[in-house]
Amino acid sequence: MGTVIGAAVWIKGEILSREDLRLDGEAEGRLEVDGRLTVGQQGKAHCNITAREVVLSGLVEGNIEATERVVLTKGAELTGDVKTAGIVIEDGAFFKGGIDIVRPAPAKTEAAATSAAATSTIATSTPASPAAAPGAPASPASPTGGSRAAGVHSAGK
Repeated sequence: MGTVIGAAVWIKGEILSREDLRLDGEAEGRLEVDGRLTVGQQGKAHCNITAREVVLSGLVEGNIEATERVVLTKGAELTGDVKTAGIVIEDGAFFKGGIDIVRPAPAKTEAAATSAAATSTIATSTPASPAAAPGAPASPASPTGGSRAAGVHSAGK
């Protein structure tokens, strides 16, 4: 579950969390959460928010930047701009502001694996040579007239 800021708690300043956070109290300032921020029905945030995911059931006055998504449930109130890869606004939620939908960044491990696989494929593959007479030198030109580099294959027209 992570950390819970209870209904009787009011925090002013910066809140930085490396785990999921639930706000049932009140916060003013800046909220930065590495995981999911949940603002409960009684929660109030008068601040800018940065998180992986934001689930809002209470009130937020400020901008939200979420790398994955923002969810406004029935009864939620948001006044501010949203920058995220995905957003869900349920019937009965209030939202006043702008939305900037961004493309999600590929996962670092996935991108590194894809890059390593591509490098491995290019380094070990060789193009099929066009039919040539035995003993004749191979031509660097492809049958379609373009040049070929080792490991790079072009589709015919």
